[in-house]
Amino acid sequence: MNAVVRLYRGENDIDFVKWWPRFLVVSAVVVVLSIGSLFVRGLNLGIDFEGGNSWEVQTSEVSVGAARDVLRPLGAGDAKIQIVGTDILRVQAKVESAETQTEVRDALAELAGVDPAEVAFSTVGPSWGDQITRSAITALVVFFLAILLYLTLRLELRMAVGAIVAVVHDIVIAVGVYSIFQFEVTPATVISFLTILGFSIYDTVVVFDKVRENQARPGLTGRLTYTELMSLSMNQVLLRSINTSVVGLLPVLSMLLIGALLLGAVTLLEFGIALFVGLLIGAYSSVFIAAPVTAWLKEHEPQNRRLRERLEANRALADQRTGATEGGDVVSAPAPERPRSTTTRTATASPAVSTNIPPRPRKKGKKR
Repeated sequence: MNAVVRLYRGENDIDFVKWWPRFLVVSAVVVVLSIGSLFVRGLNLGIDFEGGNSWEVQTSEVSVGAARDVLRPLGAGDAKIQIVGTDILRVQAKVESAETQTEVRDALAELAGVDPAEVAFSTVGPSWGDQITRSAITALVVFFLAILLYLTLRLELRMAVGAIVAVVHDIVIAVGVYSIFQFEVTPATVISFLTILGFSIYDTVVVFDKVRENQARPGLTGRLTYTELMSLSMNQVLLRSINTSVVGLLPVLSMLLIGALLLGAVTLLEFGIALFVGLLIGAYSSVFIAAPVTAWLKEHEPQNRRLRERLEANRALADQRTGATEGGDVVSAPAPERPRSTTTRTATASPAVSTNIPPRPRKKGKKR
């Protein structure tokens, strides 16, 4: 209960400096795995990016296996088959021959027990997917430049670099998750990737703004290094970061559980998975990526380096004094010698006569 109260008041004492190196190693491993999966497995691009044909028929009695058995003699056995919602069978495949397209439509109609005219058919060219990809890359580059400029003017360049590193980390891992688990990438997924960028930046700016506020407090600036100041600021805004993340994740989780799984809205599933992964990683990167990267860059500034050296020297000296006191090795200074009373003797043969003059007697007061 005390931990909850400290969290609410912003009085946590979590040593983020100790945890940052460990989580940086974890992030590096996940980034390497994500990039490796992109080269080895690639992305499961939807029909909007690769182009192809799509058939949809309403039926609640046909399974994916039965549909694949029917399509295999037609050369479409490797087609992507999904049950959309509870009663929509969707088949996506690359079929160039118009005759084969008609045969697939007739086979699905016979399997579902409906008229061939009730089977919806559409064709998507790969050029439209290429256009979406180019637009997404352009939007991403413009976003990076705008954020870099804004954070440099609003905060400073090193904080802007730390925020950009965290955003790149989020994008690589989010795309890597789609590659590892082979989730389908659709235009809705691309929109989700662009949406999570703003959340990641917002959570990071909250932390950096608190750091700037603490830098203006004279009582903290001279007693803490920049890394320690960053850790203190993280403890103070930790509750706010948690609340922001939870508020953002709850509606996305509801969209996945209710909209996609319960109601069968596949489009919400494509949109929601990317949002959920992105929001989760964005909250993580604000604490364990953007903050340590910025602290590392700031520690290389001359004034912060001198401050660190001075504080380390003072603390080392204090530790030595404390250790000497606790170990009983305190060396006491020798007591000063008491001055000897000196007397002068006359340079005659007569006995020594002390030149010390006795005090004069006090005069008695007159009687009235």
